[in-house]
Amino acid sequence: MSTANIQALVQFRLEQADEALRAAGILHKARASRETINRAYYAMFYAVLALLAVEKKETSKHKGAIALFDLDFVKTGIFTKEFSEWLHEAFDLRLDADYAPFYVPSAEDAERVMQNARSFISAVKAHLADFLRSPE
Repeated sequence: MSTANIQALVQFRLEQADEALRAAGILHKARASRETINRAYYAMFYAVLALLAVEKKETSKHKGAIALFDLDFVKTGIFTKEFSEWLHEAFDLRLDADYAPFYVPSAEDAERVMQNARSFISAVKAHLADFLRSPE
């Protein structure tokens, strides 16, 4: 894949992240905690896919993407362990919110995941800024 194509894919993934984060904000205002967590997690997930695209890595599995993020971006010191913790927590809460019977996440959980997603995406964008500006 050419650099221009990778840049286009990265930009697309970041747009997906922004859209999911906007949706999370709307859902949070509507007091829909389950859906807020779902969209905030997906915002982070799309940001991870943008990072992996630059590395020419991909996976269709969420756990695989998270593992690659931890290995390639946290273990190497590009992002702190806190980012990994945010991603893991969002993933776990999203699974519970989507699939656990009778589980209702708190508004505080939803707020925390959404705030972490904002910080996560902002940091990913800052990390990718030079790549997106570089010519082919």
